[in-house]
Amino acid sequence: MRRFLNILIICILSAAQGIACTSVIVSGKATESGRPLMLKHRDTDDQNNRVEYFEGEKYCFLGLVNSDAPAGEVWTGTNTAGFSIMNTASYNFRDDTLDIPMDREGEMMYKALSVCATVSDFEQLLEDYPKPMGVEANFGIIDAHGGAAYFEVNNFRWVKYDVNEISCGYRVVTNFCQAGRREDYKGYERYLIASEVMRDEFTPDADHRFFFNRLSRNTQELDGQRIPRKITSASIVIEGVREGEDVNDIVMWTILGNPLTHIAYPLQVRPGTHLKMQKEQLVNKKHNNKELNNKELNGKELNLKKEQRIYNRFMKKKLRRKEK
Repeated sequence: MRRFLNILIICILSAAQGIACTSVIVSGKATESGRPLMLKHRDTDDQNNRVEYFEGEKYCFLGLVNSDAPAGEVWTGTNTAGFSIMNTASYNFRDDTLDIPMDREGEMMYKALSVCATVSDFEQLLEDYPKPMGVEANFGIIDAHGGAAYFEVNNFRWVKYDVNEISCGYRVVTNFCQAGRREDYKGYERYLIASEVMRDEFTPDADHRFFFNRLSRNTQELDGQRIPRKITSASIVIEGVREGEDVNDIVMWTILGNPLTHIAYPLQVRPGTHLKMQKEQLVNKKHNNKELNNKELNGKELNLKKEQRIYNRFMKKKLRRKEK
């Protein structure tokens, strides 16, 4: 009996850790470029991820998906209206005991990318969404009109946090809702690590490389926890645009696989870019890092020189487009 209880406890803890993420939104008011930044460091049991191009009801979009999942779910993405969204799971904000299907955040984000252009559009989507919504999560959003916000959402209600109104200009979120039950916080150690890095090291000229190198590849541990984990499947930094800029300039810097062993590629919702993604093998790319322990992950070679070459080529092409 005792052995059964121990196994049950291990299973429960594994389930709680199996869906977890670390995220940051930086307001355009806090960056040198005036462009907002959004990090989604994804932890999940599904290690087979890809980026896919979709044609939605109103807008086309790029989305991070589980390769084997049914259509209609996205776990981070950006669309042709300049609207970008991500989520982190929460375990302390649900206040009902209804026996209904949960974990439907991917469906909600797919819908949002399909029809939303602004933070206000997403808030209206929450208002109109059928209740109960089947979600318990934090949703992070930036748009092309200066919008930057987090929403803590459960089946029937939500709380909005406008990142533009935060004095430091950014917000760190892991796996708990600030408006939820404090005794059920999850991912608090990762929250503290990320908050310390942002407080001590973030500068207005920081770009996607700062978030990848100082957060997604940060091996600092606190009580045995760290940001990059064996269940990390991807890391994405979306670089938005200032109001009035071309939304085609939004970049979804994407690492598929654990950031300790994989490199970043720039993706954009431009005509033909989804074909380029396939050429660069960013579609249906499988990863087995979950089977490696932390020591083995750290020992794997990370080709940062190739990552720098990809960055340099992208910046040269970006400069040529502006000169035309």
